[in-house]
Amino acid sequence: MNGIDLSNLFAGVMAITPGHILMIAVGGVLLYLAIAKEYEPSLLLPIGIGIIIGNLPLSYMINEEEHGMLIVLQRAVVDNELLPLLIFVGVGAMMDFRPLLAQPVFALMGAAGQFGIFGTLILAILLGFPMPEAASIGIIGAIDGPTSIYVANQLAPHMLGIIAVVAYSYMSMVPIIQPPIMKLLTTKEERMTHMEYAPRPVSKLALILFPIIVTIAVGILVPQAAPLIAALMLGNLLKESLVVDRLSQSSQNEIINVSTLFLGLVVGSTMTAASLLQWKTLGILVLGLFAFGLDTAAGILFGKLLYVLSGKKINPLIGAAGISAFPMAGRLVQKIAQEEDYSNFVLMHAMGANTAGQLGSVIAGGVLLALLGA
Repeated sequence: MNGIDLSNLFAGVMAITPGHILMIAVGGVLLYLAIAKEYEPSLLLPIGIGIIIGNLPLSYMINEEEHGMLIVLQRAVVDNELLPLLIFVGVGAMMDFRPLLAQPVFALMGAAGQFGIFGTLILAILLGFPMPEAASIGIIGAIDGPTSIYVANQLAPHMLGIIAVVAYSYMSMVPIIQPPIMKLLTTKEERMTHMEYAPRPVSKLALILFPIIVTIAVGILVPQAAPLIAALMLGNLLKESLVVDRLSQSSQNEIINVSTLFLGLVVGSTMTAASLLQWKTLGILVLGLFAFGLDTAAGILFGKLLYVLSGKKINPLIGAAGISAFPMAGRLVQKIAQEEDYSNFVLMHAMGANTAGQLGSVIAGGVLLALLGA
């Protein structure tokens, strides 16, 4: 009809498949969780929209030949790990290392909280996953979205979408998944343990030197973790230096918010029906949950050991904050402790373990990259 091809008008309708419809429904579920349930809305909402866009047949948003917006974003700021690093700058600017520096013993809980990463790595290998995929699945146990994305993007980029969604989804479900494990592995008496908070004072000099020393030490010992730890410590130094308040506030707000938005859109758009509607995806969901549970259990069991060694002066619940999931895990420990005794305040102790867990997850990610030569 005079050069007009009406078939293009209905090309999308003709190309849609049941797989597309199912994944669009998955995107809708994430939108529901973000909006109605308020589970990690800042990330699940853009991921949900990204999934819907990524599963629209012939969408020009993701068409490589047409240089679609999300393809351009993926190449420019995700494939080179820029957005996870920018998010870490913002996370670092929101962290307070005073509880950890005042009570260094909680660094051990942050280390124990990474046990599930390596336990799940071994299990995934036994189940037949190649080493790079097994490592990418294991890092889900850190419950640290940016680290999971950073590691998966280098080791198994074809699994980036599902790894990111699983990591952030489980992160949003910390208040659902952790309490049963915490109560199963501790007694009422242990949960009621009071801990005095009279820490030694931390000087401004120590707060400034800490991010610098950690960056140098980790950068030398685990070079593969250097970008992540440097971004995290840069954000913290912006905050603690007290001389660049605008940069600190921008990192905590505009930078991290915009980065999270674009990262969610791009990650969601990679979750296509062809790549995710496989039995392997279900295996990743189960193994990720196992990693989360094992990390939590290892932290609590180590907390029980410290409870005994300290003469019943350390509340074992603190170990549950040794996973990354900052600051939700620390706040949850306080909530569970107060359910047994409302006068029990262990928040600052838990935050010490929680910040240690954040550092531990970054180092664990670097160790995996080093072991696999990434």
